[in-house]
Amino acid sequence: MDKVTEATEDQEESLFEAPPMAEQERMVEAILFATTEPVTTRELEARMPHGCDAAEALVYLRKRYEGRGVQVMKVGDAWAIRTAADLGFLMQKETVETRKLSRAAIETLAIIAYHQPVTRAEIEEIRGVSVSRGTVDQLLELEWIRFGRRKMTPGRPVTFVVTQSFLDHFGLENARDLPGLKELRAAGLLENRPPPGALPGPETDAEDESEEGQSELFED
Repeated sequence: MDKVTEATEDQEESLFEAPPMAEQERMVEAILFATTEPVTTRELEARMPHGCDAAEALVYLRKRYEGRGVQVMKVGDAWAIRTAADLGFLMQKETVETRKLSRAAIETLAIIAYHQPVTRAEIEEIRGVSVSRGTVDQLLELEWIRFGRRKMTPGRPVTFVVTQSFLDHFGLENARDLPGLKELRAAGLLENRPPPGALPGPETDAEDESEEGQSELFED
């Protein structure tokens, strides 16, 4: 493309001013309301008129929804309109659980979330038992985990990381917002048991060892 053509295109684009910010805010709101999956700012601007600033519009829109029943939430590097966290209990009757995760899948998912990127061998070392192909396939099918970069070690094993769908499902902006050990136990996602390789002693000692070991595994 020569300079004359570029100058002509720039001149044509300059003839069309971007809509007022209030209108851009309405456009962003409409897009987020109509889509089920989170949308990035780049995807928003691709749907909006030339010259729009989706990032700035999101700032105003997010502020406008503060304290409302629904909120504009950041999910990974994308945005979505979701039910306010403190009102989630109202939606429980509307939620249909189509598939229940096994204990092995829950533990594997928790390990990946807290230790990503992590290899299958590392998951097995932490759990103390082998990870079946079906467990990993189930999490991949749910699109809660995906393959990450290969590790620069002998054999260059593939790693696993959690996905944006995982963050969106649990209402998290990023993996750093994951709950702590007590919250995981309260939700039934962790058992009170000794860490891999530990020899259980008296009942009270085993419980103390379990908490200490799992703190090392699941807390920052």
